[in-house]
Amino acid sequence: MLRLLQPARFLSLLLTALLVSVVHSADWPTYRGDAGRTGRTAASLPAELSPRWSFSTPHAPQPAWPRSDRLTEDRASQVVVAGGMVFFGSSADGKVYALDEASGQLKWTFATDSPIRFAPAVWKDRLFVAGDDGYLYALSTDCGRLLWKRRGGPDNRSILGNGRMISRWPARGGPVVVDDVVYFAAGMWPSEGIYLYALDATSGNILWLNDDSGAIKMPQPHPTAVAESGVSAQGHLVAIGDRLLVPTGRAVPACFDRTDGKFQYFHLQANGHSGGASTMALGETFFNAGVAYSLASGKKEFSLGSRIVAAAGDGLVHAKGANVVASTTTTEEKPDRRGVLQSRVVMKQRWSTDVGFTCSSLIVAADRAVAGGKGKVATLDLETGKVDWTTQVTGTAYGLAATDQGLFVSTDVGTIHCFGKTAPTPNVTTTEQPAKLPYPDDSSIARAAEEILQKSGVTKGYCVDLGCGDGELAYHLARRSDLHICAVDDDPARVAQAREKLTLAGLYGTRVTVQHRDLANTGYPDYFANLVVSNRSINKGESTLVTAEAARLQRPCGGVTCVGKPGSLSKKERGALPGAGSWTHQYADPANTVCSNDQLVRGRLQMLWFRDVDFNVANRHGRAPAPLCHQGRLIYAGLHGVIAVDAYNGHELWRYSIENLLTAYNGEELMGIAGTGSNICTADGSVYVRHEDRCFRLDAATGKLLGEFTVPEQTESESAVWGHVSCEDGILYGSAANPEHVVTYRFGNSGGDMKRLLTESSRFFAMDAKTGELKWSYRAKHSLRHNAIALADGKVFLIDRPLAMFDRRKKPTTKEHPPGILVALCGKTGKVLWQNNEDIHGTMLAVGNNHDVLLMCYQSTRFQLDSERGGRMTGFNADSGKKLWAIDARYQSRPMIIDRTIYAQGGAWDLTTGESVPFEFKRSYGCGILSSGAHMLLFRSAMLGYYDLSGAKRTENYGGIRPGCWINAIATGGVVLVPDSTASCRCSYLTRSWFALQPAVAIENEK
Repeated sequence: MLRLLQPARFLSLLLTALLVSVVHSADWPTYRGDAGRTGRTAASLPAELSPRWSFSTPHAPQPAWPRSDRLTEDRASQVVVAGGMVFFGSSADGKVYALDEASGQLKWTFATDSPIRFAPAVWKDRLFVAGDDGYLYALSTDCGRLLWKRRGGPDNRSILGNGRMISRWPARGGPVVVDDVVYFAAGMWPSEGIYLYALDATSGNILWLNDDSGAIKMPQPHPTAVAESGVSAQGHLVAIGDRLLVPTGRAVPACFDRTDGKFQYFHLQANGHSGGASTMALGETFFNAGVAYSLASGKKEFSLGSRIVAAAGDGLVHAKGANVVASTTTTEEKPDRRGVLQSRVVMKQRWSTDVGFTCSSLIVAADRAVAGGKGKVATLDLETGKVDWTTQVTGTAYGLAATDQGLFVSTDVGTIHCFGKTAPTPNVTTTEQPAKLPYPDDSSIARAAEEILQKSGVTKGYCVDLGCGDGELAYHLARRSDLHICAVDDDPARVAQAREKLTLAGLYGTRVTVQHRDLANTGYPDYFANLVVSNRSINKGESTLVTAEAARLQRPCGGVTCVGKPGSLSKKERGALPGAGSWTHQYADPANTVCSNDQLVRGRLQMLWFRDVDFNVANRHGRAPAPLCHQGRLIYAGLHGVIAVDAYNGHELWRYSIENLLTAYNGEELMGIAGTGSNICTADGSVYVRHEDRCFRLDAATGKLLGEFTVPEQTESESAVWGHVSCEDGILYGSAANPEHVVTYRFGNSGGDMKRLLTESSRFFAMDAKTGELKWSYRAKHSLRHNAIALADGKVFLIDRPLAMFDRRKKPTTKEHPPGILVALCGKTGKVLWQNNEDIHGTMLAVGNNHDVLLMCYQSTRFQLDSERGGRMTGFNADSGKKLWAIDARYQSRPMIIDRTIYAQGGAWDLTTGESVPFEFKRSYGCGILSSGAHMLLFRSAMLGYYDLSGAKRTENYGGIRPGCWINAIATGGVVLVPDSTASCRCSYLTRSWFALQPAVAIENEK
């Protein structure tokens, strides 16, 4: 209910708030017109609207989250209008643009270091701009001169974010100005720190700073989930009265006291399925993602059912689809559960109009509403709802602004349209290719660029140019390759010159960025550069390169440094990080240890890179395969194929299409890989993907198809469906799955296809991994559970056991499951090395190869099959099959083998003796299992959780984001890789992204 005061007074308060919150001048000085972001101005548009001018930026906007329907504010360059000028920032080239309001002519630009994603704000004679470089800039409105700037984060360190080099603490809390105070926020990952500022608008001096709201321990979107993960800053800040609302990305906003910055509330769990960046405040109410909340308490009042809303008269206009609706507020009394009458505010519709296009933006100018959509804009009479004007625009109109001089429309293709009083001839301004290119096409630098590309062999990914000079080398590299180039120089004059020339060449921002940095300490992230070059070294020699910094930036597993004078270029290729691990199979390796043995990941974790990847993955409840990583390549299976991404910078390497690869997993069943075992592995430079009756062999470096194998020795009575897949020592192992044994779903029976999620096989076979030539085959006496297949040290271990028929039914009345036979086969010949039929009770196998121990146990997890009884573990000698020990053990996850210790949620045991080992572990909500490196456990604990076995020895969080429902966070290659596995999740975790973390100590040692 809308209450700070009594509901009966709400209507008069709302009307008063509407009247005082609208913009009374002819300007539109901030995003959506005012500090409350109401989208309304008292200024009347000209009665007749005609095209006056249009302006196109060199490049279309590059939104941070193009696939998100909750973070859409940077899909177009949002304009503000004041003092006869139009201002906006670009997410493509990181520049501020100032145009003449009357003609659309460019007056000036100002370059920041990174994308600008939010609208600037005008106050008196200055313009405030927040950028992904982490700074708030104060510029003079007349010429763009820098008056002052304030860094939001604690230092200048950078990361790769959304494919661009940005601050570790990007300023994504868009500025708002009230009472001569400008507010902005930096930081989007709660665990990295969030910094909310109130600054004196004249001087930039800090009035207050809140820097402790990221680390709040609080309830998270799922019921019972608690984590140390607080506020993020992702959206335009909203100021009203003594409140400051901070949009948090995909969730509801957080509220702070505007006078002193004290945290007030952030009701994340209570609004676990609601939220988004767009926020509007009126009087005692704020609106977020189509829901109205009490400003005083943050509690939900009512729902509009529409995310697109603006203030209008004594009510609201809002749009859903093609319908624009005008509503007024009223109060009504209804009995509560106890029968007591309670007053509440409701919205009553005045009119509804179909404008003929899906609305993406909406504002109000005096007595007219303005709606924008794909290719069109329309105005409506606010009294009647009648469409009184419509026109076409280039692109989709995501931004609208209005003054008494005209209507300004910004679109997702980078065009700003102005409509107003009839102009003699509409002015069209575009950025065209210059008649003469800014650099010679046949120069010594051009020839050096060709030599670098040829010698290095690197033409894709990220390149850093240390000592870029005027940008000529970066220019020629960009023209001759697909590299994204981060150029740096320690001379600000050369930086300005390079930016100017590269802008003329049409490459600045989208292909090349230039920043002023100390060449010995750029602040750039470790490992990101596929190619390191130096324009300065071409003229002055290799000795000018700061080798320590170049080596730090160079990507492991093939990153190249190529510097020096042409004809004598020095090439150095970096190998794998010493101690880095690999994750080549579903459970890390063919032995099912669930441990990468990565020695480097330990301690506190921090962001290395994050980005949105346009790749469709299965429903998180479908429990799709774990990511793989080897030689710096992150390999991941999706609904219709496989993708490979650079593990150290997020750059896409390749993708291979396999129609319907994971559609069987795309549901609510919560079975998936937990029962079937994985359909993908990597070994010896190849990726093997099983699908239906065959297995594809792909080149791990390029994604090209190298071979295609089918299930061998097929008979009419046997399935041709490929089941298990693994590879070791040049041998590809597989199985013929049993299509008759279909286990029942574990959670919801929708979306996926349990008939294709096969968990058992009748036959096991071995092939030459390159040719597919059959080496041997083993036919089961009973059946082979996929989870009970493990390989190590040239041996194959299987449990041949009767089927658990009761797994085919929900809530079976009997659970009789006869024991089986434990079998060890020679991996090369298939010869039986030994058998053991003494109380073979388990449903899964794993091998501690360093200690020659075979572990038999259960996969005792949430939503487990009924045959996963749990409670027991047994260790065998892997060479002889002799039982070493047997214990009763209570655990709630798939066990991991880390050296000589078995870890699971619930305890730890010595691998060689079965004796209990001290291990205290607790986590919050999380249905997935644990994965590990040599020192680090990874899991879901509300958000991403981790546990440093050699350090803090307690559950810690990396906040703001969740992993999937089985395994999708892995420690490998010296980093932690987490591709998105949250498809179909409506929960309001602050960010949805692919990302990589690295140990914070590695970063701090470079500061």
